[in-house]
Amino acid sequence: MKRGLAALAAVALLASIGTAVLVWRLSSDSDPHLPEISAYSHGELTRVGPYRVCEVLDPTDCVVPASQGELPVSGRHPVQLSVPQEVAKAPWVLLRAFEDGDRVEEFRPASRLAVTIPTVDPQLGRLRGIAVQLPTLVRDQDGNEFPVPHAEWSVRTTWDQPAE
Repeated sequence: MKRGLAALAAVALLASIGTAVLVWRLSSDSDPHLPEISAYSHGELTRVGPYRVCEVLDPTDCVVPASQGELPVSGRHPVQLSVPQEVAKAPWVLLRAFEDGDRVEEFRPASRLAVTIPTVDPQLGRLRGIAVQLPTLVRDQDGNEFPVPHAEWSVRTTWDQPAE
C-alpha cells in the first residue's frame, strides 16, 4: 500500500513539474498581445494588428509585423473605424489619405473608441487608406520637440466601382 502511494505521489509530482515547464515554454515563446483596430463598411470588416510597434522611450527600437488591412469601399457607405481601449487610453492620431491630400485628426486620451469616416471628400477625392498612430514626443539635438509615432496601424481601401 505504501509503495503504491509513493508511486502515485511521484507520478503526480512529475506531472505537475511537466505541466509547469510546458506552460512556461508556451508563454515565453508567444508574442505579446498586440492590439487590433477594426474597420467596417457596407457589410465588410477587416481587423488588423499593428504595422509597426516601437518602444515608447526609444522609437528606434521597433518590431515591424508589417500588417496592413484591406477594406472594399464605395462612395455610398462610410467606414466605421474602431480602436481598442489599449489604443484609446492614450492620445492617438487618425490619418486619412485621400487621392489629393491627407486629413489628420487628433484625439485626447479616453475620448473616442470609434470614428465614422466618409469615403469621399469633396475637396480631396476618394479615400485611399487610413492609419492610426500613437505619438511620442521626441527631442532632437537642437532641443526641438516633435511627435513621432511609436505604433501604427494601417488599412488600405479598395474601390470596385466608380465614386458616387
